[in-house]
Amino acid sequence: MGIQKGDLILEVGLGDDCDFTVRDLISEITGIEFLDGQTHDVVDAVIIWWRDGDGDLVDELMDSLTYLSASGAIWVLTPKVNRDGHVEPSDIQDAAPIAGLSQTSTLSIAPDWTATRLVARKAGKR
Repeated sequence: MGIQKGDLILEVGLGDDCDFTVRDLISEITGIEFLDGQTHDVVDAVIIWWRDGDGDLVDELMDSLTYLSASGAIWVLTPKVNRDGHVEPSDIQDAAPIAGLSQTSTLSIAPDWTATRLVARKAGKR
């Protein structure tokens, strides 16, 4: 996921269904606990645990951008196919450009979760 020691990570959408092994591994790499929506810091990455029915993904992505450093990424973590709360990949693909983001990759990060990396589009690109 490109996360490094010392990175500040904002986490959104934490719930009982999240993969806590993934959370622990990321915290171990950074050496810093996750920040929540109460922070005023600029962060190196945002992790959004997103499920079908969680609301408007475009709004969540735009809110997350306000915290993100210029070189940072937003990771949208969604339940895999046939899991409760599964989100169609097209939902992310449709929301990203509206929020000014581009999708760069998708990874299987846990038995029940997929991670999609989004970055801010560069000026002048559409």
